Amino acid sequence: MRVSRTIATAVIFFISLFILTTEPALASGISKSATSASSTQWWIWPVLLFIVTLVMGIVAVLAGVGGGVLFTPIIGGFFPFNMDFVRAAGLIVALSGSLAAGPGLLKKGMADLRLAIPVALIASSAAIVGAMIGLALPDNITQTTLGIAILAIVAIMLLAKKSEYPEVKKADSLSSALRITGIYHEAATGQDINWKIHRTPQSLITFIFIGIMAGMFGLGAGWANVPVLNLMMGAPLKVSVATSKFLLSITDTSAAWVYINKGAVIPMIIVPSVVGIMLGSFIGVRLLAKTKPSAIKIIVIALLAFSGLRALLKGIGIWT
Repeated sequence: MRVSRTIATAVIFFISLFILTTEPALASGISKSATSASSTQWWIWPVLLFIVTLVMGIVAVLAGVGGGVLFTPIIGGFFPFNMDFVRAAGLIVALSGSLAAGPGLLKKGMADLRLAIPVALIASSAAIVGAMIGLALPDNITQTTLGIAILAIVAIMLLAKKSEYPEVKKADSLSSALRITGIYHEAATGQDINWKIHRTPQSLITFIFIGIMAGMFGLGAGWANVPVLNLMMGAPLKVSVATSKFLLSITDTSAAWVYINKGAVIPMIIVPSVVGIMLGSFIGVRLLAKTKPSAIKIIVIALLAFSGLRALLKGIGIWT
């Protein structure tokens, strides 16, 4: 954990140093965008990004979602940035949060590598395709489809029932061949939980569509990872939440490179967002073992519903 913190601090330091020494044109590009929306000074936006993403980092870990699913609709709807930049930042934010949380979750035995790797290989490939599609869409169409996608996610979260310990009578042949099974210690009850999964082929096909949406909208994929891992495959809820967080470090990397190659990554947006999400994730990891994921479900749903409605109305020109 100390090593991961040292690496994260070093990365943040060198990126921040780059920002401080780069040409003022970078900042002026953001300030022009902000000036068109309001008279607020350009430096206010990085400060606000840090505060907002710090809270997002905590909530994202506890809810088992990527920071991108909160970042993209909220920042895209209420900050004066182009959606291509926001979606690229959303992927990197989700990636940074998962990198910060992943080592701690693996150390605690909640995230499972055997469960994560097959899913990650499929979802990351699909995310590349999704990123290419997203960059080809006009901004208004992106906002509209993003709003619809977010509201659909809200509906899924409202209707989907989560099970702390799903009953899996028999593991399927594919999961048995891959030896996807495990034991984790439930701190809340002091018990060791044995688990296995089923419906593995159907679930892997589902992750193709999840990866496309993740790359297309810059949402990460935690919003869908948890229901599929928990309800469809039968992994315990906390294993699903922790593995979902670890998965994002692989899936989002693939899509992020597409945006980086197209020049859609703006450091003035990325740096405060990454710092905020990583610090929030460290806090979230400490709280996860003692917190029931359902405790923050209402907060997450309310945030997503409001930001999704905002994106939809902004895309169709009603709320600009």
